[in-house]
Amino acid sequence: MRGAERNIALYPWFKFFQNLLFWQAIWFLFLQSELSAAQAILFYAIYDVTTTVLEVPSGYFSDRWGRRKTLIASACAGFMSCALFALGEGFWVFALAQVAMGAHIALASGTDSSVLYESLAAEGRADEIEKEEVRAWRYSFLALAASAILGGLMALYGLRLSFAASAAAFGVLVLIAMQFSEPGRTGQIHGEAERLEALRKALFHPVLAWLLVLSILIYGFGHLPFVFGQPFILEVLGGSGFIAEAAVVSGVVTALMMLVSVATSWLAPEARRWLGLKSLLLLAFCIQILLAAGLAVFGNVPAVLLLLLRKVPDSLAQPFIAAQIQPILKDEMRATYISVRNLVARLAFAASLLLVSVNASEVGAMAIKEIQAILAVYAGVGVVCLAGLAMTGRSLGSGGRD
Repeated sequence: MRGAERNIALYPWFKFFQNLLFWQAIWFLFLQSELSAAQAILFYAIYDVTTTVLEVPSGYFSDRWGRRKTLIASACAGFMSCALFALGEGFWVFALAQVAMGAHIALASGTDSSVLYESLAAEGRADEIEKEEVRAWRYSFLALAASAILGGLMALYGLRLSFAASAAAFGVLVLIAMQFSEPGRTGQIHGEAERLEALRKALFHPVLAWLLVLSILIYGFGHLPFVFGQPFILEVLGGSGFIAEAAVVSGVVTALMMLVSVATSWLAPEARRWLGLKSLLLLAFCIQILLAAGLAVFGNVPAVLLLLLRKVPDSLAQPFIAAQIQPILKDEMRATYISVRNLVARLAFAASLLLVSVNASEVGAMAIKEIQAILAVYAGVGVVCLAGLAMTGRSLGSGGRD
């Protein structure tokens, strides 16, 4: 099997093992058992800072020194993180583990999808990028679904068991990354000045600029249920006295969420053909706004049921956004551009959380009504942004390609 052909075959499995995150349902419980409240706050900050600081340098590393090396480094960092959580003791060991996880995310950001597109292009199959991106997303969601419910059950026998299982999955990920071949480059860019100029042009390209704004919004609204969703689950269970059961319930809810998204991904290609790219992407964002509005209105069981829709917009948008931007970007700055986009999205969402936190209660946990008021504000801003996007982006056209 040729190198590019092997990359295409391995890519869905890379995404599968990358998303076997057995700890996703128990991370909150684990932190409560190992860290003080002050350490937990610092712990969150370490991951965010690491990912943010490394986001753009990792993209440059990928463009400059190669996709394969970057993905191997990413997989090794993920393995190191989970192994430290499984075996380590103390705040500083866990802090190092969090740094490693941030490095894993940053190094893979943009490089993984670049490997797929460049390998398809080398095989003369660049027009299959949407189909292959959707296929890879299905593998990702299936892995997240399986690991969420299994990780919640593992927590009943020991919290560290979930991290050990994830470490094993990342060990397989390292082996997969080592099987990748470096895709060929077009050689369109020579030197750093040309790279920076190409990046500047990409940021102001009409199609890419519209998709950049949409991607930033989809990132932020997609994380709202993650940030504010767990209190609804705790309220359904009867309060913080049931936090251990919340880990299992959270795992089940996450698994169902991912399965709903897998089902949506099977319908997404037909919806794209029927609606056109722009309408489909706006529909995905609209669902995110409605989800925030629904959580702002409903409580208890209806809110938890709404959380099942959290990943549906990603199934409808992310594979097609990736497929749309790849042919426009030059090989030698592709990962850098995607890293810049992801960095801006992270910073914008963090800034929005900082703004809403100013008016949040300074005493105790946030009440459900306070969370609902915050989500109502987000929903209102989302409606304004949706209207602006609908009135622009004509260059996407009814079929999506510029």
